[in-house]
Parts: sequence; structure tokens; C-alpha cells
Amino acid sequence: MNITATDLPGLLIIEPKSFGDERGFFFESYQRDRYRAAGLTVEFVQDNVSRSCRGTLRGLHYQLTQPQGKLVFVTRGEVFDVAVDLRKQSPTFGRWFGSLLNDVNHRQLYVPPGFAHGFCVTSESADFCYKCTQFYNPADERTLLWNDPAIGIDWPALETRILSAKDQRGIPLTNAEVFP
Repeated sequence: MNITATDLPGLLIIEPKSFGDERGFFFESYQRDRYRAAGLTVEFVQDNVSRSCRGTLRGLHYQLTQPQGKLVFVTRGEVFDVAVDLRKQSPTFGRWFGSLLNDVNHRQLYVPPGFAHGFCVTSESADFCYKCTQFYNPADERTLLWNDPAIGIDWPALETRILSAKDQRGIPLTNAEVFP
């Protein structure tokens, strides 16, 4: 397993060892002792899976008082995954990081508490998995505006973007509730 720190403190790219042959491939998507030995000592309490069609953009979501750390990866298809630092005291406050996650590179992203998270599906469809360090609490969830020019996320060019009503009503960074 290879772990690479990004320019945003705490945000990690994880590349598990993948073993493939003519039958397909195998990799451990999570193994507690191995991840702890590599420095990821968080406890995950909930796993989620979503399937989305091409052009679907989910996010940018975060929970304010019960922030979630997330270990995210794709089991089928491809997404452009994004995290935005919302920790007010962080030197990288308001900056974003994006990475292609797909069923070929098996790359994972660890998004620590204090970040907004979202993704856009770039393949025909994608199955997206995430392990969370806190339970989902809809009353605590906030949505940051996905296309806020103050953040300037360079989303992939797509013919269509499909967003939920909640995600269309996201709040710009200047008006968003953020972490101390």
C-alpha cells in the first residue's frame, strides 16, 4: 500500500496493492491493522455505497457538529473526487483537491473531518463506496456550492450535470458555516 500526502493537511491518497491476472483482480479495500500501521488510526462506523449515472454531481457535503472522516473509492466506473478544506484556522482554508478514482487505479482518498466532499461521475455510471468515521445525521449536514467561483474547482467538462435539489441550493464559501 502506498500513501501520499496531498497539499491539504490530512487529506491522503491511498493506493492499495492490487493483484491481477486473466481472471480479474483482487485488492483489500480496507484492513484495519495495515491502515493503522500506515498512520490512519480512525475508527469507521458506517459504510455507504451509491450508484450514479454519467454527469451526476454529488456534493459538496459536510456535517458541521459531527464531522465525518471518509475513506472513499470506486468499485465500478470513474469519478472525479473533490475535497475542500473548511477548517478556518488551516493555512489551506478554502482550497480544493481533486483526483480521478476508478475501477482500474483502485485509488482511495481519505478525507478527514473538516472538509466538504463531493464527486462527479465521468464514466457511463459509477459505484462509489465510502467508509465514515461518524454516523450520517441529515440535520447536521451542510452543502457547499459545487461551482462557487471563490473556490474555483476545475470540474471535468461534461455535456450534462445532474444535481439534486439540495446540491443545487449549496451555499457559497463566504456564507457557509465552517469549522473553527
